[in-house]
Amino acid sequence: MGSPRSDTFAMAPKAELGEFLKSRRDRLRPEDVGLPSGGQRRVPGLRREELAMLAGVSVDYYVRLEQGRDLTPSQSVLDALARALRLDDTEREHLNALARPPRLPFEAADVGAPTEVRPSVQMLIDGLDQPAFVLGRRMDILATNRMARALLADFDARPPRERNHARWIFLDPATRELYLDWPVVARENVAILRHDAAQHPDDPRLRELIGEVSMASPEFRTWWAEHDVAARNSGTKRYRHPVVGEMKIHFEAMRLADEDQLLFIYSVEPGSPSHDAMRLLATWAATQDAEARHASTRDADDRASPMA
Repeated sequence: MGSPRSDTFAMAPKAELGEFLKSRRDRLRPEDVGLPSGGQRRVPGLRREELAMLAGVSVDYYVRLEQGRDLTPSQSVLDALARALRLDDTEREHLNALARPPRLPFEAADVGAPTEVRPSVQMLIDGLDQPAFVLGRRMDILATNRMARALLADFDARPPRERNHARWIFLDPATRELYLDWPVVARENVAILRHDAAQHPDDPRLRELIGEVSMASPEFRTWWAEHDVAARNSGTKRYRHPVVGEMKIHFEAMRLADEDQLLFIYSVEPGSPSHDAMRLLATWAATQDAEARHASTRDADDRASPMA
């Protein structure tokens, strides 16, 4: 199969706004918002009329918003819709991003994003005893330390195109064994990409990534259609590492001075089985590095030796 076009799964911004509003409306039940739930309902969630009433806008105006008409709702209308739909902070940000007036076509837009981290950041993560890495825009993996490569994958050894967290999660079968809760992790990746797509609608590389993974993964296509959004912050993940076994790992995401770069640092609870497994992983990683250096030195010596 050839490479999908970058706009294969693209959607006009106003259509995206309408789809997002409908997806959030569908998940609400009348009793969630203090409305009677009696009677037979032919649609999931709230009716358009009910949502319009809760938001204090006309039914006709709300219907046109969901239909993707060329409307630019005011901030007060957006705030009212967010309250009526019970949106969290990330969803509110997403709603506002989708409702922004159209920007320049992506050919004329500033779509650049740093593809390298500052040397001081690389030194910082290299000096840590726990896994750490930096994600850039589109969930590109910009830098890793030895422990991150040992826990996840050696992204440095992969072609630049394949150094992407979402592409790795969905297209590398090994991740389904590595993550004990793979569907949860995978859905989070989709929701993060949804959030990024609204923040950077003019980024053709992001659209190409979404199209590529959508074409290759039915799970991605299904979850993308749900319009869930998420931001990177903190949490816990469970791993089944092929060398050291199961681990429960906490992570924190911190934004660097460049707004398109996030530093992730992993940690484990002291004295726990996961802590013991992490120490074993560190020993194994050091051994792997030593063997790699030895092999590299031997190869260099072989090349330098005169032929018999």
